Amino acid sequence: MAITLLYNALIFLAAAVLIVPLVKRLGLGEVLGYLVAGVVIGPSALGLVPDADAVLQFSQVGIVFLLFVIGLELKPSRLRLMRKAVFHFGGLQVAVTTALLTGLALAAGLSPAAALVVGFSLGLCSTPLVLQLLGERGELGSRHGRYAFALLLFQDLAAIPVLAAIPLLAGDDPLAGGWGHLLGEALIAIGAFAGLIVGGRYLLRPLFRFAAATRSREVFAGTALLVVIGAALLMELAGLSMALGAFIAGVLLADSEYRHSIEADIEPFRGLLLGLFFMAVGMTAQIDLLADETGLALGLAAGLLVAKWLSVTLAARLYRRGDWKTSLNLGALLSQGGEFGFVLLTAAGAAGLLDASLVGLLVLVVSLSMAATPILVQLHARLVRPLFKAGKPRRDYDRPPPIGPQIIIAGFGRFGQIMGRILQGLKIPYTVLDSNAEHVDVVRRYGNDIYFGDASRLDLLEAAGADKARVMVVAIGDVETSMRIVKRVRRRFPHLRLYARARDRYHAQLLVRAGVSDIIRELLPASLELTREVLVGVGISRDQAQHTVDTFRPHDERALERQLEAFGNQHEQIQSIHQAARELEELFEADEDIATTAPERPPERP
Repeated sequence: MAITLLYNALIFLAAAVLIVPLVKRLGLGEVLGYLVAGVVIGPSALGLVPDADAVLQFSQVGIVFLLFVIGLELKPSRLRLMRKAVFHFGGLQVAVTTALLTGLALAAGLSPAAALVVGFSLGLCSTPLVLQLLGERGELGSRHGRYAFALLLFQDLAAIPVLAAIPLLAGDDPLAGGWGHLLGEALIAIGAFAGLIVGGRYLLRPLFRFAAATRSREVFAGTALLVVIGAALLMELAGLSMALGAFIAGVLLADSEYRHSIEADIEPFRGLLLGLFFMAVGMTAQIDLLADETGLALGLAAGLLVAKWLSVTLAARLYRRGDWKTSLNLGALLSQGGEFGFVLLTAAGAAGLLDASLVGLLVLVVSLSMAATPILVQLHARLVRPLFKAGKPRRDYDRPPPIGPQIIIAGFGRFGQIMGRILQGLKIPYTVLDSNAEHVDVVRRYGNDIYFGDASRLDLLEAAGADKARVMVVAIGDVETSMRIVKRVRRRFPHLRLYARARDRYHAQLLVRAGVSDIIRELLPASLELTREVLVGVGISRDQAQHTVDTFRPHDERALERQLEAFGNQHEQIQSIHQAARELEELFEADEDIATTAPERPPERP
């Protein structure tokens, strides 16, 4: 047994080391390399590892680790912001694609129930394949990358009830096990889902705190593996998706102070097991069936790619009107079948809804579509994407001269320009870095010293004289970019005093947690000034209006500090907000200068 296991491990490693670099050197990407390696060592070719189904079942763990790592990068607040894209865009794409493919299946002579299962199964995309391609190209954070992830998440959720409904579509009597049995399974699934969220929210951080206290890297890594596998197994036993359980566990740890350490410990397992998954998919490809039905298999695979390209592009256009670039990117990226298709088609065959020969053919078609996707993405990047960049060649970042300024300003929009004008009037030297090339060109026309560059790049900050400067102003409104700059600057240039622009209260809380004490919320001063003028406009004297605004400002700062203590706990945050509102009312009522200012009725208009 041990010798067989070591032999198989040796075969997989040798195939990956020899074939994947060769395919990658041809510019086709790692994913296609793993698929080719799987075909070579699989039962349809050399037969070095005969049991492809067992390998595929075990390699599903790679998807589990992938979704856990993605969950770590997706904080609950960001996930809430994505709900519209997940359910609206995801639902729209699934509906359009399923309708198109079901219609084609009906035209091919399948029964309505069989056509619906085939249409939905082929309409699913490959989560690990798409995310791996996006990761290789550094596009997970791009617009089409975010929409692709939202769509894949919805598909994983939608596949679960369809899998449960296949026996009913096959004509099985739902009362055979009793409606109580079905209700019991549903309650178990809901209970497991709720238990994972509630238990994870209150138990995961203490668990990792205990593991970190041991000061043993092995214990900490073992704890991370325990959480991933435990969450996945809990969902599997409840009849849900293992990947969904791992994803939820990752999201629950996204705000944790241990996130980066957990990700570093999990990453090696994710990479190896995900590579094994793609090799297992290649092993399941039935080369003998492809040889016997070459024209039919290739024709169906090409038809599937074209149909899904059209349906995904159409759904993206309907959801994002006028955005052809994102729609075409999504169409090229999501035109393949997915691993959940294997599961659904196999279940439909076991239930007697589909013939075994048809299941084998469709599984081969899905495998071929997955193998073709890396090539199609490469062709799309070379032939289609340049059409949207015509006349806008990429511009290299500037290299600011090492003049040793006292102040560095990151971002020179409306916020930073006001500061720059004052500093220029005082003849205080400063350097500006801005990552918007067009903005840089416009500002330079007015004689400002501004350089095109990403202020989160340490080499550019060093070239700009960050090691000699005294102050750095982060005047960037984008929260993620701002926080990335702050964290890197504090780590590399601790002597710099940081001043930061906060887009909103949440951004301000993030900055405080990162150690920035000098923060200006961009809308607060203007809002208070306008509020003062509105109070004057309704009949309150200017002095009393100013006193009201001056009373509100320190109260708001204290409320922000209390909300910071409850950061990450939505329930406590809401309670803190309600408490602050009550305290403000009591504060105004107790202040005689404010309590007597409100007029009994608005003044008459002249």
